[in-house]
Amino acid sequence: MTQITLYNTRTRRKEPFRPLDWRGDAVPEAERRVRMYVCGPTVYDRAHLGNARAVVVFDMLYRLLRQVYGPERVIYARNFTDVDDKINARAQETGRPISDITAETTQWFLDDMTALGALEPDEMPRATAYIPQMIAMIEELIAGGHAYDAEGHVLFRVRSYSDYGKLSGRSVDDMIAGARVEVAPYKEDPLDFVLWKPSAPDLPGWDSPWGRGRPGWHIECSAMSHDLFGETFDIHGGGNDLIFPHHENEIAQSRCAHPEGGFAEIWMHNEMLQVEGRKMSKSLGNFFTVRDLLDQGVPGEVIRFVMLGTHYRKPMDWTEKKREEAENELRKWRDIEGAAKATTPPSKFVSVLANDLNTPGAISELRKLAKEITALDRVNPNRQRLVGEFLAAAQLMGLLEDSYETGGWVLDIEAQKQIENAPEYELVEELIARRLQARKEKDFATSDRIRDALVDAGITIKDTPEGAEWERGSNFDPAKLEALK
Repeated sequence: MTQITLYNTRTRRKEPFRPLDWRGDAVPEAERRVRMYVCGPTVYDRAHLGNARAVVVFDMLYRLLRQVYGPERVIYARNFTDVDDKINARAQETGRPISDITAETTQWFLDDMTALGALEPDEMPRATAYIPQMIAMIEELIAGGHAYDAEGHVLFRVRSYSDYGKLSGRSVDDMIAGARVEVAPYKEDPLDFVLWKPSAPDLPGWDSPWGRGRPGWHIECSAMSHDLFGETFDIHGGGNDLIFPHHENEIAQSRCAHPEGGFAEIWMHNEMLQVEGRKMSKSLGNFFTVRDLLDQGVPGEVIRFVMLGTHYRKPMDWTEKKREEAENELRKWRDIEGAAKATTPPSKFVSVLANDLNTPGAISELRKLAKEITALDRVNPNRQRLVGEFLAAAQLMGLLEDSYETGGWVLDIEAQKQIENAPEYELVEELIARRLQARKEKDFATSDRIRDALVDAGITIKDTPEGAEWERGSNFDPAKLEALK
């Protein structure tokens, strides 16, 4: 089994990944599972590119875990925050019911992420479906002295958890000195954060021991992950903007509510995204959503490829140049693919990817494979084997799949398949190979005769350093090739 190594934000070092269920013999082999929870979107608007980067990063990790441990052994949960002040504000702005907004934007998110080749998680809990679990956890925190009721609010008592700040590397005193925190008269300490707050009659609310209200943001992920995975699970992920305060608060309330557990063993965070070297911002005019790019005709596969070209722990810069380069490279790879079927990715490729999700290194391995393949004649028996491995490796990264349905990308794929499935395809490929062999033997008369016959039959040939490329024109006449059989 390939050893996966991951950078743990909590320990600030790369660690060999050892799933909890594989430690010792307590869990029967057939029941062992890898459990991963990732913080999902607040559903009030379209997902922007920064949102998409986190999805692509953890989709890539999900695919790797499935490759190493088996698809049936990995459980991936990503939540939807469907109760939030931003959603309430959007409802007031538009006059639309909150339920309509959250249902619409949830589907937008799923559609846009599918366009980027992201697999749907096994579990997609919605916050509003877990209100009873949140109330129960808050009651446990109050009973343990870690939370208190004040003026209809319930707040977490930060100083009751001695390890608060270890994930983000901050001390409580430094936080108070430099943090922008809400100072309310009902707080015992400026750092105490809200677990429950009262709701006005025109806002979403649920009955609770503290009156009608709604949960704070942080409690939802703790309650949902506990309900799905228990007191301790393997991996918790999200963007690095969530380290503080969201993930710091999750750890505190979860460890205090369930001190017998360890919550998440490994914490992973992706870096942020820029556009043309600048922070993405509406004020700078460089803010755009995934749907903006898709509607402009940028294939989802291209967006994914650009994102995977930068290691997840480094800032990623989206540029028009990268987009063009990605599209050109993917088109060449599609040509290599041909009618081949995926087999098994090379072990070296998987090992590179397993080294802290090294997607740039994995892409380099794909490029090496592509170069090796294009150096071989189309009739070389090793070529088909290498293409199968190449395709399997690419598909492990969510590339070169037939599921992309954006712009003209699928049309290009389908057109290629029609050519490959045509009866004359193998004949043209054979003639191209014979022409190449004749050139190698310096038999230019035969080479020129085959080329002229192909051109006369409506085949356009372009010689490149990677080999001969050909296209079938509208004037294609297969009968003109019969004499060359």
